[in-house]
Amino acid sequence: MIPRTMERATQFDPSTRSKISQGQSPSILAQGLSHYFGVGELKKQVLFDNNLTVWPGEIIIMTGPSGSGKTTLLTLLGALRSVQEGSLEVLGESLVGAKPRAMEQFRRKVGFIFQAHNLFESLTAIQNVRMALELCYPDLSAQEQQDRAERILVSVGLDNRMHHRPKQLSGGQKQRVAIARGLVHEPKLVLADEPTAALDEHSGRTVVELFQKLARELQTTIVIVTHDNRILDVADRILTLVDGSIRSDALVKEAAIITQMLAKCPVFERVTPRTLTRVADEFTIEHVAAGQQIIRQGDQGDRFYLIRQGRVSVRRSQPEQETTQQEIVQLSQGDFFGEMALLSGQPRNASVWALEPCLLYWLNQERFQTALADTVSMEAEVREAYFDRQ
Repeated sequence: MIPRTMERATQFDPSTRSKISQGQSPSILAQGLSHYFGVGELKKQVLFDNNLTVWPGEIIIMTGPSGSGKTTLLTLLGALRSVQEGSLEVLGESLVGAKPRAMEQFRRKVGFIFQAHNLFESLTAIQNVRMALELCYPDLSAQEQQDRAERILVSVGLDNRMHHRPKQLSGGQKQRVAIARGLVHEPKLVLADEPTAALDEHSGRTVVELFQKLARELQTTIVIVTHDNRILDVADRILTLVDGSIRSDALVKEAAIITQMLAKCPVFERVTPRTLTRVADEFTIEHVAAGQQIIRQGDQGDRFYLIRQGRVSVRRSQPEQETTQQEIVQLSQGDFFGEMALLSGQPRNASVWALEPCLLYWLNQERFQTALADTVSMEAEVREAYFDRQ
């Protein structure tokens, strides 16, 4: 389904059209997903009517305060809990009403990495990793299992600890064994709960590079619950849960593009990057066909536009020649229009027509004014930056 006009711009990747046209299906499609713990008077809702679409090859970082429902959502995606309310399709399979046996079979397609290492104390590192291959690919030869287990342990820097048991490993080394076990069978979906929390910067970077390699080469979808800001750069999207609801689902690359476009606009020249990022999240998508009029001269201004794709013509008519319009300028990707009427409160002084199919991002008048009012002093930005370090 192509995104509707009223979706936020930071949730939309223009390449989604290509994925749809190629017949690609989402890895994760959740609609109206809710969940409860307990029964009767003790029943408590922990997830509230969540919608989520994730495509193959995307890396999603899920964040939010403790108790916001992140781990619960993760376990639903991995069929570790049954769906109670709403719909959920993962890797092309509906998990609604799935029987225990079907859920068990599904879990073999998923790579799980949790904070609790859950390693078998009686097995060596390489034996713990090989277990995942034995479960997922029982027909694989013993030699191939051994080779693949060795390769993944080398890739996480444990080539000299392969034959050590968990009690002989540090916390960070145990975590790397758990990560190797979750990735060795090259799953199409990886679900990771704080995978780098126990790792130093170098080891954490090695792990996220492995994630990126899987996503890029095998189109593996990766969902990471984390508070580790060292790995935010790996994310294609950042998902924020608050009180059991997805409050923000921002496509990082698209948000950065919008922020860069805004930075070139004189209206926002005194707005810092931090504030521009907040503004970017307020933009809405509009698809415009070639030949369509976007703005009519003389109308009251109600939107500010950024051109994400396509080309438009700005035209103006003179009072004595209202039926004849003269082109003033053509605008294309990265340009903006519509701000003057919002700033002056006067009617539009020109018309704008789409010369070709366009993808536009816009703010309505209220959000535009709020964005300008949200301009904060440099001192306030410095205070906020220092607070974020806590």
